[in-house]
Amino acid sequence: MSEILDTLKMYFEFPAVRYAMIVGLLIALCSSLLGVTLVMKRFSFIGDGLSHVAFGAMAVATVLGVTDNMLIIMPVTVISAVLLLRTGQNTRIKGDAAVAMISVGALALGYLLMNLAPKKGGRASANLSADVCSTLFGSTSILTLSLKDVIACIIMAVVVISVFFVFYNKIFAVTFDESFAKATGLHSDLYNLLIAVIIAVIIVFAMNFVGSLLISALIIFPALSAMRIFKSFRSVIICSVIISLFCAAFGIILSILAGTPVGSTIVAADIGVFLIFSLLSFCLRRD
Repeated sequence: MSEILDTLKMYFEFPAVRYAMIVGLLIALCSSLLGVTLVMKRFSFIGDGLSHVAFGAMAVATVLGVTDNMLIIMPVTVISAVLLLRTGQNTRIKGDAAVAMISVGALALGYLLMNLAPKKGGRASANLSADVCSTLFGSTSILTLSLKDVIACIIMAVVVISVFFVFYNKIFAVTFDESFAKATGLHSDLYNLLIAVIIAVIIVFAMNFVGSLLISALIIFPALSAMRIFKSFRSVIICSVIISLFCAAFGIILSILAGTPVGSTIVAADIGVFLIFSLLSFCLRRD
């Protein structure tokens, strides 16, 4: 045990490792706050769809040679969040069909562009498969974050947390009874849009850390785990935040010790906690 602690102490002397822990915990915190609302409103598909869109936008930025790919990824993902929400409310195109069109289309076009880009420049890309795998499933190393990434993530977390607590009552209202909220004069469409945009921002920041395909799991699993045991909105959110922070910290530490990909390890921890909470829920119902 002392040897493990000494190893962790040695690793955490490096700034990049500390950056990874800070960013991981902030992303986990923000994801868990909005994850409960998405699951209860049956909007969980938005996280999966937008993660695919973010990958497609990143591919476009790569093809265009944009130095700061956030200039393309962020607006494209936010606009897609608006379109996905509006399209999902269309009576002709239901929510599941809308996410299939946008997410699968963006994923396919993104991979196609990343394959065509090297040919256009007349050079081969030996690292294409590695780049795609890293983007989809997260970096295989935690030593990839800079101080700029940490500062940007802190700003994002402050904005997300502030918006959540300022509009907590409104989010609560549109989560449980949107029809009643509309009847009382609440602009539920506006708050649904706000939720979708915030989720888009979280996904963009989390993509390089956990991978575009794993972000939705980070959003959904803590909420589902908390809902196995607790029933009130506030209790579920608090429990979801605790679970998400624990799994993020545990996953990062385990990835350091075992040399596994950070994103996959965090999601595996979330799955493990979900199974434990499901078992506890089953035991409590039998009692």
